[in-house]
Amino acid sequence: MNILFIMYDQLRFDYLSCAGHPHLHTPNFDRVAAMGVRFTNAYVQSPICGGSRMCFYTGRYASSHGAQWNGFPLRVGEMTMGDHLRNSGMDCWLIGKTHMKADAAGMARLGLSPDSVIGARQAECGFDTWIRDDGLWAYGPDGFYDEKRSPYNEYLRSQGYQSENPWADFANAGVGGDEIASGWIFRNADKPANIAEEHSETPWLTSKTIEFIETRDKATPWMAHVSYIKPHWPYIVPAPYHNMYDARHVPPAKRHAMEQEDPHPVFGAYQGNKIAQAFQKDEVRQKVIPAYMGLIKQCDDQLGRLLTYLENSGRLEDTMIVLTSDHGDYLGDHWLGEKDLFHDASAKIPMIIYDPRPAADKARGTTCDALVESIDLAATFVEAAGGKVPAHIIEGQSLIPWLHGNRPDWRSFAISEYDYSATPQAVKLGLEPRDARLFMVFDGRFKLMHAEGGFRPMLFDLKTDPDEFIDLAKSDGHQAEIERLYGMLAQWGRRMSQRVTKSDEDIKAMRGLSLRRGILPFLADGTEVDAELLSKYRGTVKGKTVTRPDEG
Repeated sequence: MNILFIMYDQLRFDYLSCAGHPHLHTPNFDRVAAMGVRFTNAYVQSPICGGSRMCFYTGRYASSHGAQWNGFPLRVGEMTMGDHLRNSGMDCWLIGKTHMKADAAGMARLGLSPDSVIGARQAECGFDTWIRDDGLWAYGPDGFYDEKRSPYNEYLRSQGYQSENPWADFANAGVGGDEIASGWIFRNADKPANIAEEHSETPWLTSKTIEFIETRDKATPWMAHVSYIKPHWPYIVPAPYHNMYDARHVPPAKRHAMEQEDPHPVFGAYQGNKIAQAFQKDEVRQKVIPAYMGLIKQCDDQLGRLLTYLENSGRLEDTMIVLTSDHGDYLGDHWLGEKDLFHDASAKIPMIIYDPRPAADKARGTTCDALVESIDLAATFVEAAGGKVPAHIIEGQSLIPWLHGNRPDWRSFAISEYDYSATPQAVKLGLEPRDARLFMVFDGRFKLMHAEGGFRPMLFDLKTDPDEFIDLAKSDGHQAEIERLYGMLAQWGRRMSQRVTKSDEDIKAMRGLSLRRGILPFLADGTEVDAELLSKYRGTVKGKTVTRPDEG
């Protein structure tokens, strides 16, 4: 069996028709949901691109692998799903974005050349690379944001889009009169991107995916991580998607005045940042959200193109399909934009899995409300590849039992972490980097946010307050729930996370081995152990007898 691990950047869990969106029709996402299982309580382990993706790729929590912010390198030697899958005979390929930064200093220290196979895999988050394009080719007076080459920009130039940066000038910009109408500016979100739809980013990556599959030898199973940049900003989309939706399709923002009354200091700092202040304006939401929906509609149409190819080529019968996202998008909910905090709009993600094997037949078309974490996919892929999940390294749990209609013993709470030490909010709050950290623990009903730095927690009851408006920790009436959730956080904090070179099975197997190799300390007279263990230390010695100097 092969695996198509498809990730859409910044796709909200509730912007799919199978998840109940009232206006956005996504028949191809819905088709995969009807073929498999849709997990309705899936959470990322960090609500920021880089940190979240490193959790997906390692199967480990953010504080375990350490790469908690965009541009924080994933340390050399951290095992990824590529390492685990190759151990089971499955190739592991990247098509698109990872947001991974290589640990160049660590590689140099160990003498790993990025041109070698192992060096290239270390530099590419454990993947063999079919094509990597992180899809954010911003540039300014000091140069490009991403200093790597852009395969997508090279493709655009080959199609006649001539400029220093056609990603910015065509794919992510419209035209206003004779001027470039940049997608960075929200007022331009309703303009069509100045590019033929078939040349835009999402169709381009779909073509690269089909190109990859056509080259695969059926004798070798593969996992392909197909990682789309959209519907991540800039919020601009080519025709005909630019005007499929309008202000009539924009839902009211999920926000309440009480959220601005004495907010938690971290929450308040984020409400006051530039992106939040933009999304607090109705005119911004009414321009941006239709473009965001158009980007998702284009993603759905390209998923349909991919499903048709798989079906026509017979690959649908032997390919697991996973649809998910690295985090959500506030879009003005809770007076915020972007992601970063732990409301469902940000930390909850879509997760739909189709397993083609007959064992999954009884669960097809169902939903599962178990608390799922993004790190569970690494464990799922290892089991799907026929391997044994190394539980001392991968901290997630395989979803295969749920996919096959079973009800395994499962976690009672989900965790997410956020290191915001590099942000203006940390500066505004006067925090040292080590204190600019947030933790979420969610038990399926109550959600607690803990903030380092001496702040109080936040607490929400999603049963009575599904919109997460009422911060119960502002009052003193819910201390028992707060303490209970802190107990869960403490339990998680005591997990064994760094003993990655020895499994529990290894440790059990090595118990007592030193006795049989002659390490026999602390014996009073030798009767404490089996006689066999003393056999090498009994008997007579032939040869020279050494005399002590004082006996001479």
